[in-house]
Amino acid sequence: MTRVVGARAEVSCRLAGAGADLAAHHRVRHAVFVAEQRIFAGSDRDAHDDDPGTLHVLGLVDGEPAGTVRLYPLGGGWWQGDRLAVLTGHRTAGLGGPLVRFAVATAGAAGGERMVAHVQPANERFFVRLGWIRIADVEYVGHPHVRMEIPLPGAGVQGRRV
Repeated sequence: MTRVVGARAEVSCRLAGAGADLAAHHRVRHAVFVAEQRIFAGSDRDAHDDDPGTLHVLGLVDGEPAGTVRLYPLGGGWWQGDRLAVLTGHRTAGLGGPLVRFAVATAGAAGGERMVAHVQPANERFFVRLGWIRIADVEYVGHPHVRMEIPLPGAGVQGRRV
């Protein structure tokens, strides 16, 4: 678990196993991607959620579930990060950066070399500030996104683009 203590709130990130943490992870994603942003109709869950190689991360603000990110291996040292979400009422708590850094560190610790993400255009600058590199404009889940990549900590080689 990673903890960051700010002036206003304590934020932490941890892997969500089965049970209450995983249920909270899915509730946050549903609130952001289905109810608020309407990117998905009904549910944002897909086959990756059922894959045992997928890691679900839960972000907390003062101990309350407030954010998520999901990551999974693509093969060849590549990892995908997606479903980064922070509940509206917690977006000023500083949870987004720790969630992204936790995902990057976790994939790197698992032997990954590079991570890719499809980022909503409004969030591109946020990712650039965290060290990500813009690759291309893409369409992802039926909406405009920006493909971004980052080398993972401990990666001995740059890896190849997929």
